[in-house]
Amino acid sequence: MVRTLALPDFQEPISFRITLTTSFYNRSWTQNQGSAWLDEIQTHAWDSRTGVFIFPGPWSKGNFSKKELVEVEKLFYTYSIRSPSTYHNHGSQWQLEYPFQVQLVLGCDSHFGEASVGFMRIAYQGSDLVSFQNTSWWPSPKGGSRAQQVCTVFNQYLVFDEIVHKLLSDSCPRFLLGLLDAGKAYLQRQMRPEAWLSTGPSPGPGHLLLVCHVSGFYPKPVWVMWMREQPHSMGLVFLAVAVTLVFLAGLALWLWKHWKTQWRHQCTGFPLE
Repeated sequence: MVRTLALPDFQEPISFRITLTTSFYNRSWTQNQGSAWLDEIQTHAWDSRTGVFIFPGPWSKGNFSKKELVEVEKLFYTYSIRSPSTYHNHGSQWQLEYPFQVQLVLGCDSHFGEASVGFMRIAYQGSDLVSFQNTSWWPSPKGGSRAQQVCTVFNQYLVFDEIVHKLLSDSCPRFLLGLLDAGKAYLQRQMRPEAWLSTGPSPGPGHLLLVCHVSGFYPKPVWVMWMREQPHSMGLVFLAVAVTLVFLAGLALWLWKHWKTQWRHQCTGFPLE
Protein backbone atom coordinates (compact mmCIF):
# COMPACT_ATOMS: atom_id res chain seq x y z
CA MET A 1 0.00 0.00 0.00
CA VAL A 2 1.38 3.40 -1.00
CA ARG A 3 0.14 6.73 0.37
CA THR A 4 1.50 10.24 -0.01
CA LEU A 5 1.44 12.93 2.64
CA ALA A 6 -0.46 16.21 2.50
CA LEU A 7 0.26 18.78 -0.16
CA PRO A 8 2.71 21.58 0.70
CA ASP A 9 0.87 24.71 1.76
CA PHE A 10 4.06 26.72 2.35
CA GLN A 11 3.17 26.96 6.05
CA GLU A 12 5.87 24.46 6.92
CA PRO A 13 9.58 25.34 6.67
CA ILE A 14 10.93 25.02 3.15
CA SER A 15 14.57 25.43 2.19
CA PHE A 16 16.31 26.68 -0.94
CA ARG A 17 19.98 25.84 -1.32
CA ILE A 18 22.75 25.98 -3.90
CA THR A 19 25.44 23.32 -3.65
CA LEU A 20 28.94 23.25 -5.09
CA THR A 21 31.24 20.26 -4.75
CA THR A 22 34.87 20.75 -5.76
CA SER A 23 37.00 17.64 -6.18
CA PHE A 24 40.77 18.22 -5.82
CA TYR A 25 42.62 15.40 -7.56
CA ASN A 26 46.00 17.16 -7.50
CA ARG A 27 47.39 20.71 -7.66
CA SER A 28 46.59 21.07 -11.36
CA TRP A 29 43.32 19.15 -11.67
CA THR A 30 40.02 20.08 -10.02
CA GLN A 31 36.42 19.42 -10.97
CA ASN A 32 33.24 21.30 -9.98
CA GLN A 33 29.66 20.08 -9.73
CA GLY A 34 26.82 22.43 -8.80
CA SER A 35 23.03 22.47 -8.57
CA ALA A 36 20.17 24.24 -6.78
CA TRP A 37 17.35 22.65 -4.79
CA LEU A 38 14.03 23.57 -3.22
CA ASP A 39 13.81 20.93 -0.52
CA GLU A 40 13.91 17.69 -2.56
CA ILE A 41 13.11 19.33 -5.92
CA GLN A 42 16.01 20.28 -8.18
CA THR A 43 15.29 23.79 -9.43
CA HIS A 44 18.52 24.46 -11.36
CA ALA A 45 21.34 22.56 -12.96
CA TRP A 46 24.74 24.18 -13.51
CA ASP A 47 27.17 23.96 -16.40
CA SER A 48 30.61 24.08 -14.79
CA ARG A 49 32.32 24.86 -18.12
CA THR A 50 30.33 28.00 -18.92
CA GLY A 51 29.14 28.91 -15.41
CA VAL A 52 25.52 29.15 -16.63
CA PHE A 53 22.53 27.92 -14.64
CA ILE A 54 20.06 25.70 -16.48
CA PHE A 55 16.39 26.32 -15.70
CA PRO A 56 14.07 23.29 -16.03
CA GLY A 57 11.04 25.61 -16.23
CA PRO A 58 10.14 29.32 -16.36
CA TRP A 59 9.01 29.25 -12.74
CA SER A 60 12.51 28.33 -11.56
CA LYS A 61 13.67 31.86 -12.46
CA GLY A 62 11.46 33.24 -9.71
CA ASN A 63 10.83 36.97 -10.05
CA PHE A 64 14.47 37.93 -10.61
CA SER A 65 15.32 40.02 -13.63
CA LYS A 66 17.74 38.71 -16.23
CA LYS A 67 20.36 41.12 -14.91
CA GLU A 68 20.07 39.81 -11.36
CA LEU A 69 20.28 36.20 -12.54
CA VAL A 70 23.41 36.97 -14.55
CA GLU A 71 25.02 38.63 -11.52
CA VAL A 72 24.40 35.55 -9.38
CA GLU A 73 25.77 33.31 -12.13
CA LYS A 74 28.95 35.41 -12.38
CA LEU A 75 29.44 35.37 -8.61
CA PHE A 76 28.99 31.61 -8.40
CA TYR A 77 31.24 30.97 -11.39
CA THR A 78 33.94 33.32 -10.11
CA TYR A 79 33.99 31.56 -6.76
CA SER A 80 34.23 28.14 -8.42
CA ILE A 81 37.24 29.30 -10.43
CA ARG A 82 39.15 31.26 -7.77
CA SER A 83 38.49 29.33 -4.58
CA PRO A 84 40.55 26.24 -5.56
CA SER A 85 43.74 28.36 -5.61
CA THR A 86 43.16 29.25 -1.95
CA TYR A 87 43.07 25.57 -0.98
CA HIS A 88 46.10 24.79 -3.16
CA ASN A 89 48.12 27.64 -1.65
CA HIS A 90 47.29 26.68 1.93
CA GLY A 91 47.19 22.93 1.42
CA SER A 92 50.22 22.14 3.57
CA GLN A 93 49.26 24.64 6.28
CA TRP A 94 45.72 23.24 6.51
CA GLN A 95 47.01 19.65 6.20
CA LEU A 96 44.94 18.87 3.11
CA GLU A 97 45.77 15.55 1.49
CA TYR A 98 45.06 14.90 -2.21
CA PRO A 99 42.62 13.75 -3.38
CA PHE A 100 39.98 15.52 -1.30
CA GLN A 101 36.59 17.22 -1.68
CA VAL A 102 35.26 20.56 -0.48
CA GLN A 103 31.48 20.98 -0.32
CA LEU A 104 29.81 24.40 -0.21
CA VAL A 105 26.11 24.99 0.46
CA LEU A 106 24.39 28.36 0.62
CA GLY A 107 20.72 29.14 0.85
CA CYS A 108 17.86 30.32 3.03
CA ASP A 109 14.65 29.02 4.63
CA SER A 110 11.03 30.11 4.52
CA HIS A 111 8.83 29.96 7.62
CA PHE A 112 5.12 30.76 7.34
CA GLY A 113 5.60 32.67 4.11
CA GLU A 114 8.55 34.76 5.32
CA ALA A 115 12.12 34.11 4.26
CA SER A 116 14.86 34.05 6.86
CA VAL A 117 18.44 35.26 6.63
CA GLY A 118 20.49 32.88 4.56
CA PHE A 119 23.23 30.47 5.53
CA MET A 120 26.52 29.38 4.03
CA ARG A 121 28.61 26.42 5.13
CA ILE A 122 31.73 24.71 3.87
CA ALA A 123 32.66 21.10 4.58
CA TYR A 124 35.89 19.19 4.06
CA GLN A 125 35.59 15.52 3.17
CA GLY A 126 31.94 15.56 4.26
CA SER A 127 32.58 17.07 7.71
CA ASP A 128 31.55 20.62 8.67
CA LEU A 129 34.50 22.98 8.51
CA VAL A 130 33.38 26.64 8.65
CA SER A 131 30.16 28.68 8.38
CA PHE A 132 29.32 32.28 7.55
CA GLN A 133 27.39 34.19 10.23
CA ASN A 134 26.50 37.89 10.03
CA THR A 135 29.64 39.19 8.30
CA SER A 136 32.31 36.75 9.42
CA TRP A 137 33.43 33.15 9.08
CA TRP A 138 33.29 30.92 12.15
CA PRO A 139 34.94 27.53 12.71
CA SER A 140 32.89 24.40 13.22
CA PRO A 141 33.20 22.93 16.73
CA LYS A 142 34.50 19.72 15.17
CA GLY A 143 36.79 21.44 12.67
CA GLY A 144 39.74 21.71 15.02
CA SER A 145 42.75 23.86 14.22
CA ARG A 146 42.19 23.47 10.47
CA ALA A 147 38.81 25.25 10.74
CA GLN A 148 40.32 28.08 12.77
CA GLN A 149 43.08 28.58 10.22
CA VAL A 150 40.59 28.62 7.35
CA CYS A 151 38.52 31.29 9.11
CA THR A 152 41.59 33.43 9.65
CA VAL A 153 42.29 33.44 5.91
CA PHE A 154 38.67 33.81 4.76
CA ASN A 155 38.01 36.74 7.09
CA GLN A 156 40.79 38.67 5.32
CA TYR A 157 38.72 38.76 2.11
CA LEU A 158 36.62 41.73 3.22
CA VAL A 159 35.12 42.55 -0.19
CA PHE A 160 34.09 38.96 -0.79
CA ASP A 161 32.60 38.72 2.70
CA GLU A 162 30.49 41.83 2.07
CA ILE A 163 29.17 40.29 -1.15
CA VAL A 164 28.29 37.06 0.66
CA HIS A 165 26.51 39.00 3.41
CA LYS A 166 24.35 40.85 0.85
CA LEU A 167 23.66 37.61 -1.00
CA LEU A 168 22.47 35.82 2.13
CA SER A 169 20.60 38.68 3.78
CA ASP A 170 18.87 40.12 0.70
CA SER A 171 19.20 38.24 -2.59
CA CYS A 172 18.51 34.71 -1.36
CA PRO A 173 15.38 35.53 0.72
CA ARG A 174 13.90 37.57 -2.14
CA PHE A 175 14.63 34.87 -4.66
CA LEU A 176 13.11 32.17 -2.45
CA LEU A 177 9.83 34.06 -2.00
CA GLY A 178 9.68 34.76 -5.74
CA LEU A 179 10.40 31.12 -6.48
CA LEU A 180 7.56 29.96 -4.23
CA ASP A 181 5.17 32.45 -5.82
CA ALA A 182 6.11 31.66 -9.43
CA GLY A 183 6.12 27.90 -8.86
CA LYS A 184 3.02 27.67 -6.66
CA ALA A 185 0.96 25.75 -9.21
CA TYR A 186 3.84 23.35 -9.90
CA LEU A 187 4.74 22.85 -6.26
CA GLN A 188 1.14 22.18 -5.22
CA ARG A 189 0.51 19.56 -7.86
CA GLN A 190 -0.27 16.01 -6.77
CA MET A 191 0.86 12.93 -8.62
CA ARG A 192 -0.25 9.47 -7.58
CA PRO A 193 2.58 6.99 -6.95
CA GLU A 194 3.12 4.01 -9.19
CA ALA A 195 4.26 0.79 -7.53
CA TRP A 196 5.38 -2.51 -9.02
CA LEU A 197 7.24 -5.61 -7.93
CA SER A 198 10.25 -7.38 -9.35
CA THR A 199 12.28 -10.36 -8.25
CA GLY A 200 15.78 -10.01 -6.91
CA PRO A 201 18.59 -12.50 -6.30
CA SER A 202 17.32 -15.47 -4.33
CA PRO A 203 18.47 -15.32 -0.69
CA GLY A 204 18.56 -19.13 -0.54
CA PRO A 205 16.91 -22.37 -1.64
CA GLY A 206 13.14 -22.25 -1.41
CA HIS A 207 13.10 -18.47 -0.89
CA LEU A 208 12.00 -15.68 -3.21
CA LEU A 209 13.17 -12.06 -2.91
CA LEU A 210 10.61 -9.44 -3.94
CA VAL A 211 11.66 -5.84 -4.60
CA CYS A 212 9.07 -3.04 -4.38
CA HIS A 213 9.56 -0.04 -6.70
CA VAL A 214 7.70 3.25 -6.19
CA SER A 215 8.07 6.25 -8.50
CA GLY A 216 6.30 9.19 -10.08
CA PHE A 217 4.83 10.54 -6.85
CA TYR A 218 4.66 14.08 -5.54
CA PRO A 219 4.86 15.56 -2.98
CA LYS A 220 7.40 13.76 -0.88
CA PRO A 221 7.70 11.86 1.36
CA VAL A 222 5.74 8.73 0.57
CA TRP A 223 4.72 5.88 2.86
CA VAL A 224 5.24 2.35 1.54
CA MET A 225 4.01 -0.67 3.47
CA TRP A 226 4.13 -4.36 2.72
CA MET A 227 0.78 -6.11 3.31
CA ARG A 228 0.20 -9.91 3.53
CA GLU A 229 -2.23 -12.40 5.07
CA GLN A 230 -1.49 -13.75 8.60
CA PRO A 231 0.61 -16.97 8.76
CA HIS A 232 -2.50 -19.10 9.47
CA SER A 233 -4.66 -17.40 6.86
CA MET A 234 -3.73 -19.76 4.03
CA GLY A 235 -4.63 -22.75 6.18
CA LEU A 236 -8.03 -21.26 6.88
CA VAL A 237 -8.54 -20.67 3.18
CA PHE A 238 -7.73 -24.29 2.31
CA LEU A 239 -9.98 -25.51 5.13
CA ALA A 240 -12.87 -23.38 3.92
CA VAL A 241 -12.42 -24.64 0.37
CA ALA A 242 -12.30 -28.28 1.54
CA VAL A 243 -15.44 -27.90 3.66
CA THR A 244 -17.25 -26.32 0.73
CA LEU A 245 -16.23 -29.13 -1.61
CA VAL A 246 -17.37 -31.80 0.88
CA PHE A 247 -20.69 -30.04 1.33
CA LEU A 248 -21.23 -29.78 -2.41
CA ALA A 249 -20.32 -33.45 -2.91
CA GLY A 250 -22.75 -34.49 -0.18
CA LEU A 251 -25.50 -32.34 -1.64
CA ALA A 252 -24.93 -33.79 -5.09
CA LEU A 253 -25.05 -37.36 -3.71
CA TRP A 254 -28.32 -36.66 -1.84
CA LEU A 255 -29.91 -35.10 -4.92
CA TRP A 256 -28.85 -38.05 -7.05
CA LYS A 257 -30.32 -40.59 -4.61
CA HIS A 258 -33.50 -38.54 -4.29
CA TRP A 259 -33.88 -38.33 -8.04
CA LYS A 260 -33.20 -42.07 -8.42
CA THR A 261 -35.85 -42.93 -5.80
CA GLN A 262 -38.46 -40.77 -7.49
CA TRP A 263 -37.66 -42.26 -10.89
CA ARG A 264 -38.06 -45.85 -9.63
CA HIS A 265 -41.36 -44.98 -7.94
CA GLN A 266 -42.74 -43.55 -11.19
CA CYS A 267 -41.65 -46.57 -13.19
CA THR A 268 -43.16 -49.31 -10.90
CA GLY A 269 -46.18 -47.45 -9.62
CA PHE A 270 -45.69 -49.16 -6.25
CA PRO A 271 -44.37 -47.51 -3.14
CA LEU A 272 -40.90 -48.42 -2.12
CA GLU A 273 -40.01 -49.70 1.29
